[in-house]
Amino acid sequence: MDKFSFLNAAHTAYFADLYDQYLENPDLIEPSWRAFFQGYDFGSENYGLNGEIIEGVSTQFPEYVQKEFQVLNLIDGYRTRGHLFTKTNPVRERRKYTPRLELEYFGLSDHDLDTPFSAGEILGIGVQTLRDIIKHLEAIYCSSIGVEYMYLRNPEVIKWWQERLNKNDNQADFSADTKKYILSKLNQAVTFENFLQTKYVGQKRFSLEGGESLIPAISNVLFYSVEKYGVKECVLGMAHRGRLSTLVNIFRKPMHELFSEFEGKDFEDENIDGDVKYHLGLTLEKTYQNGKSIRMNLVPNPSHLETVASVAEGITRAKIDTDYAGDNSKIIPIIVHGDAAIAGQGIAYEVAQMSLLNGYKTGGTIHIVVNNQIGFTTNYLDARSSTYCTDVAKVTLSPVLHINSDDAEAVVHAVEMALEYRMRYKKDVYIDLLGYRKYGHNEGDEPRFTQPKLYSAISKHPNPFKLYSNKLIEEGTIDHTYSKKISEEFKAMLEKEYNKSKELKASKVREFMQERWTNFPRQGIDSMLKSVDSSYSLDKLKNIAKTVSTVPDGVKFLRKAERILADRNRMVFETDQLDWGMAETLAYGSLLEEGFNVRISGQDVERGTFSHRHAILRDEISEERINLLNTNPYSKGHMDIYNSLLSEYGVLGFDYGYAMANPNALTIWEAQFGDFSNGAQIIFDQYLSAAEDKWKTQNGIVVLLPHGYEGQGSEHSSARIERYMQLCGEDNMIVANCTTPANFFHLLRRQMKRNFRKPLIVFTPKSLLRHPLAVSSIQELANGQFQEVIDDTIVAEKVTKMIFCSGKFYYDLFAERERLERKDIAFIRIEQLFPLHKEKIQKIIDRYPNINQYIWAQEEPKNMGAWGFMSERLDLVKLEPATRPYSSVPAPGSSARDKKRQQAVLDEIFR
Repeated sequence: MDKFSFLNAAHTAYFADLYDQYLENPDLIEPSWRAFFQGYDFGSENYGLNGEIIEGVSTQFPEYVQKEFQVLNLIDGYRTRGHLFTKTNPVRERRKYTPRLELEYFGLSDHDLDTPFSAGEILGIGVQTLRDIIKHLEAIYCSSIGVEYMYLRNPEVIKWWQERLNKNDNQADFSADTKKYILSKLNQAVTFENFLQTKYVGQKRFSLEGGESLIPAISNVLFYSVEKYGVKECVLGMAHRGRLSTLVNIFRKPMHELFSEFEGKDFEDENIDGDVKYHLGLTLEKTYQNGKSIRMNLVPNPSHLETVASVAEGITRAKIDTDYAGDNSKIIPIIVHGDAAIAGQGIAYEVAQMSLLNGYKTGGTIHIVVNNQIGFTTNYLDARSSTYCTDVAKVTLSPVLHINSDDAEAVVHAVEMALEYRMRYKKDVYIDLLGYRKYGHNEGDEPRFTQPKLYSAISKHPNPFKLYSNKLIEEGTIDHTYSKKISEEFKAMLEKEYNKSKELKASKVREFMQERWTNFPRQGIDSMLKSVDSSYSLDKLKNIAKTVSTVPDGVKFLRKAERILADRNRMVFETDQLDWGMAETLAYGSLLEEGFNVRISGQDVERGTFSHRHAILRDEISEERINLLNTNPYSKGHMDIYNSLLSEYGVLGFDYGYAMANPNALTIWEAQFGDFSNGAQIIFDQYLSAAEDKWKTQNGIVVLLPHGYEGQGSEHSSARIERYMQLCGEDNMIVANCTTPANFFHLLRRQMKRNFRKPLIVFTPKSLLRHPLAVSSIQELANGQFQEVIDDTIVAEKVTKMIFCSGKFYYDLFAERERLERKDIAFIRIEQLFPLHKEKIQKIIDRYPNINQYIWAQEEPKNMGAWGFMSERLDLVKLEPATRPYSSVPAPGSSARDKKRQQAVLDEIFR
């Protein structure tokens, strides 16, 4: 025993704390202690639970030291696995997990229960008997709140969680006034849903019944964020479940307006088609009794679950950048998920992976899952392979709090901890509100068809308002008349609002973030076709060109990078032949000088997929990232460009949200190849093309989709132009396929110089980036404007065949005409595919007196490209198609076959 005599001199709580630290991170422990603990672990692994020696290994630690460590292992077991044994499921028996937390798993027995152990000190309770230690552990880790945090890896964060959970044994400790407030919010949630069920039987509303504690959860997060942390703004993204209750009980949407929507009345604005009531958003400035206020934004969303999460994050980041000078402590994003959606939708993972990336981080998001334990009709056992629906949180080492949704105080206590964590560490935190769904997926469904046993239990289960009322009555906080009174008063108010709704003749869609858009009136097709002065001073353009072609003092670029700068200088100051990349760079530089910010994100956008942009260069020695446009002393704006994670869906949603919140920034998402955009098709369908008509929300996002047939196979030829043309309505978006650098320059500038915003889809080139004919003079940039249509320069009287075309195919046509020396065919370039500027097209048509054939020519198959759109919309003449044959793939995998098909189209045109 002499070699362990040093243990007798040490207070057991000291080495208990050291061992606890050792379990979290061995490398941080002093080497001699680390060796001792490693020896202990080795001995423990070879020592039987009943004391027998295994494999001839014997431990010689003092028995009380051995027991202390076994108690420490027990504590560690609760911290690590306690969440698996909580009382968090209000309507189901929990699945059984092993190993459990029985004493024998830790080498302890009932004989040890009344023995005092110093290990209790690391729980903040001092020396206690094992019985009391277990009592505390059960309260902290196995009651209404289960906490997952031991995988976080950062010892400081783990220690913070342990100390925070030890406080009051992780139990709520609220004043009587706070308890009454929680009860009032539960009353609002429960009474509101009951009222709707009575008045609008069977109508879809995606009720919150079974998860009503969401309302006090969100309400208290907002209040605490203002009161304790000085938060100024919140962005809330959520799907359908509980949205109506959130709108009226937190965002104060006038209830008579909501009831009017249930009546199915038409919208008062004839210029929009609106949306169903559980998709709409709202912005509210809320002031509390203490005089402090918060701006709250509930983001409108479609039925595509989880999509809104990316949009809400983008809105938040835009506000951090523009309103709060980069201070993410002034605004909080909150995302409300469904359990089946967060487990099953890939965008949940994409958004999680954004959370700590420079281009997308928002200082931590509070994720709240309304866990119904069912998705439509699918049980959770069929909906995921993971233990929890929130296991995506572990990807980013985010803590998770699983809470019994019936325990209102536990819910509010947990969200307060989650908020504290977010504000302290600026990272994501997940809250899993485990409840149920009283009705089917919507109120017209019969859930007993698929879950008869579960819904038998749910039908007998009291609502959380009743449960909490009884609790407060039992403890003497309120009496029986109190809960009845607040319920009747709220119901009377609902009746009053219900009667008021009958007076409304139409429904209205309230604008989202209207304060952002006061200087941007919504405009229709006439404004979209008006010319805009997008010219820019020649001298200023040359100054920008000099800036982006000069190595800054004290910087050493790679030799290849220096050659790129030399080429830029040569284009402007020697050859006067600017390529696509240079024109694009000058567009950004000119907008920056005029005070607009520029944000670009996407896969490999800093250099550009085709190595044409080189917006970011690196110092050869320090590897410092340098954006030469930001070194221009005349710039009033700032340019940010970020290589994104390998995501389309999540990143486009984020950038769409960014553009929604910042109309004065040119916000661009670029696909690596145009066809990659199909991974984000939901964002195109539900937001870009439709949001203004549904929700009155303008958006000026620019989407760059590389397109062009160069024999690269089926995946990297077509950006699927036909899909975007099909989305074009009357005035909802702009679609362009430019042929010159100058026109692209003016297109980008026009996007910001207008006093309104529309999404802009641009099919950008690949081979044209370095095509010797695809160049422009700097005068064309300085003095021109965007040309929706470009006429030919051929002698009009000699022309008998007019070819309408777009994009890169023009240069193929031009080359073939030169080769054949044909003078009878004119090529009219439709640079803006939508909206078609028919007046300009007609003027061009009128200039050619001898045309006997009009053709739409494209390199895509007949069932793709713009032909289907042009056959309907370009109705000024009788059009014939010249295309590749109908095909199920955009292009063949063989470059030889691709050339044959391309030549076949050319032969048809020139026959």
